[in-house]
Amino acid sequence: MSFPTVSAPKVLLFDVNETLLDLAPLHESVDSVLLEHKGSKQWFSSLLHYSLVLTVSGQFRPFSEIGVAVLQMMATNRDVMLSEEDARKALEPLRSAPAHPDVLPALAALRRSGFRMAALTNSSSDGMGAQLENAGISPFLERQLSVESVGKYKPHREVYAWAAEQMQVQPQECMFVAAHPWDVAGAAWAGMRTAFLARLGAQPLPIAPKPEIECLDMDDLAKRLGATA
Repeated sequence: MSFPTVSAPKVLLFDVNETLLDLAPLHESVDSVLLEHKGSKQWFSSLLHYSLVLTVSGQFRPFSEIGVAVLQMMATNRDVMLSEEDARKALEPLRSAPAHPDVLPALAALRRSGFRMAALTNSSSDGMGAQLENAGISPFLERQLSVESVGKYKPHREVYAWAAEQMQVQPQECMFVAAHPWDVAGAAWAGMRTAFLARLGAQPLPIAPKPEIECLDMDDLAKRLGATA
């Protein structure tokens, strides 16, 4: 089925983890530590939950630090002894996660079509830099934006407003792209245009503004934006 193209935004902002990067190696590592199949899914959800707990409490800790703490907490609940050092080792695959197969060709097509592109992630600046460099994504991006500069985690509206400011555009001139319903909803409520990638089997949040684009992957997104192959 073909869909009509949409008007081009001035800036495309991409979430990183799971949207651009395949976290399968990380999930395998975390599952191994927790001795539980799909325990990593609960870990990632809890990581997001506690990052928001810190944000609404007026606190901020690096994303990796929260990840380690949550993993230790979950291990304890499963009667697994896990030191901080071992927890950090278990999360190391996050820094070297590969890009999804559709990502690099789509980014190349979007760049050829003249799109300005940047990453906006909950990861630290250093962590994001390693991730995007290892995955071969860095050359396609104008900026790499981390929430640590704001001291709040997505989906706080200040994060999206700050990102637009960094790109020297208005929020409504950005299109935020993510595979996470909560992230897309946050960007929409902050005034951005949005695109939802249904690569995780999730659905957009029904009570949030409907994403302007709903597609399966980055290839579909590039086509919807009229990017040349």
